[in-house]
Amino acid sequence: MAAPSLQEISTRLESSNSGDRMVALASLRNVPAEDAVPLIKKVLDDESLQIRSMAIFALGIKQTEESYPILVRILETDPDYGIRADAAGALGYLEDARAVEPLMRIFYEDTDWLVRFSAAVALGNLKDLRAREILIQALDSEEVVLHQAAIAALGEIKDIESVDKILRFAQSDDWLVRQRLAEALGHLPSPKSVSALKYLEKDNHKHVAEAARISLKRLEEAGNQA
Repeated sequence: MAAPSLQEISTRLESSNSGDRMVALASLRNVPAEDAVPLIKKVLDDESLQIRSMAIFALGIKQTEESYPILVRILETDPDYGIRADAAGALGYLEDARAVEPLMRIFYEDTDWLVRFSAAVALGNLKDLRAREILIQALDSEEVVLHQAAIAALGEIKDIESVDKILRFAQSDDWLVRQRLAEALGHLPSPKSVSALKYLEKDNHKHVAEAARISLKRLEEAGNQA
């Protein structure tokens, strides 16, 4: 079955049937970014939040000069917290260092935990040490999911100095927090990381123990290559 033409996709994106618009958006997967972005823009203000969400995700994958400013505008101005969270996530996919500042700003200013969670994850994806202080502050949040995101992100940005800050979560009641800690420590080579991972390797949750084993192996291999 032949792939639909750009004109066919464009026409479907204007259909009154949301299913048609959704299929059309999905069919842009293999279309070059320069051709896809003008079509994605057609549904950025769609009445369906699911379609808007798909379009924002697509902008993070289909990168042109337009993608970054559009995503920042949505992040900073959209009234729907789910859409703002989607924009934060898409900015992480862009891997554009310019996104660090708007993501840090939204982490400070947005009142919704989902937006802040997505911003923290995106900051980890960007692997920029400028995010360090904000991620460490997130460790003191009342939201457990922010602990998960911040620990993972500190590992992603390879902030060795944060090891002491995150080790307090080795006995967290939330196994996902302990798993994120085990994963993060695999990117943070230090004697304290190794010691904590040996402790987490004995965790009573299999996913935590497995993550610790993988991280210990990673640190061991990195040490052998040094």
